[in-house]
Amino acid sequence: MNEKELLKKLTLADSPSGREHIVYPMIKEVFNEFGDVKISNLNNIYIEKKGKKDKKIMIMAHLDEVFLAVTGFSENGFLKFKPVGIDIKTLVSQEVIIHGKEDILGIINIKPPHLMSDQDKKAGVKVEDLSIDTGFSKEYIKTKVSIGDFVTLKGEFVELLNNKVSCKAIDDRAGIVSIYTMAKYLKEKDLNSNIYYVLSSQEEVGHRGSKTASYEINPDIGIAIDVTFDSGKYGADDRENIIGGGPSVCVGPNIHPKLKNIIIETAKENNIPYQIEVEPGNTGTDAWDIQVSRQGIPTLLISIPEKYMHTRVEVISMDDIINTGKLLGMFIEKLDKLDLEEVLCF
Repeated sequence: MNEKELLKKLTLADSPSGREHIVYPMIKEVFNEFGDVKISNLNNIYIEKKGKKDKKIMIMAHLDEVFLAVTGFSENGFLKFKPVGIDIKTLVSQEVIIHGKEDILGIINIKPPHLMSDQDKKAGVKVEDLSIDTGFSKEYIKTKVSIGDFVTLKGEFVELLNNKVSCKAIDDRAGIVSIYTMAKYLKEKDLNSNIYYVLSSQEEVGHRGSKTASYEINPDIGIAIDVTFDSGKYGADDRENIIGGGPSVCVGPNIHPKLKNIIIETAKENNIPYQIEVEPGNTGTDAWDIQVSRQGIPTLLISIPEKYMHTRVEVISMDDIINTGKLLGMFIEKLDKLDLEEVLCF
């Protein structure tokens, strides 16, 4: 399976925070050739490639996605909901899937502009203005859906120009595909280090999986892979992350400076394009929690530039995904030959 095929398969699957076990069979089938695959009590998925010595390197990308939750029923059968990690302005007229006793397709409705008053048109969209229409009566939908059921955005995988693609949940299935590229590169390498590929749970609701995985594995080094905001139109104008420009290496207090220097050296030595992203505070990723687990874990964060984060039309470059995996594979191979105690000593 190539990387684009895998990204399509992963993004079209549904894995809201706390329900990551749904895709465990798919992950096990794809990653089984790279090591022992197991799932934790909190739905973290671990793929362990055993090494010759006791050094442990953990590479993590989160498996969950943003979602909605059903909060009630209207008299006309519409479903009330709360969004988690999604701006309600992006939900108008979107297709969703309600994960009740069976999966049910719905659409998020809003009053047509012809029927809006001038005040309605000027007002911002509120979550109480929206609901999910399944076409079913209240009596019937209550036999299939319960309060608290999860709802995910309905994905459509679209191939764009210049090897770019669009879908929902590219955050952070792109990171998982980078791990796949890395795992292929390292598969036949005879390493000293034990490599733990971790697909973490509940990142979107507080990085919970990264906390428990870091505590359980207790690695010598932790590496997080996530997406980041591009700096193009409708992006973040305070940074220089260009889609297609390569993985972004994070710099800041969340990051071990020597590891950052080594991965930049690796990129230069192998002519892999890379970018620099400055995060002087909280990176908002699993890396933030990895770093402070137990007595502290030297941490690295590599991010893949993305447009339209937390919508159903996220856009990313396949080149950036693959280059991220290649760079990390070469970085780990290089790191494996070094004295970690010397590398990590300030």
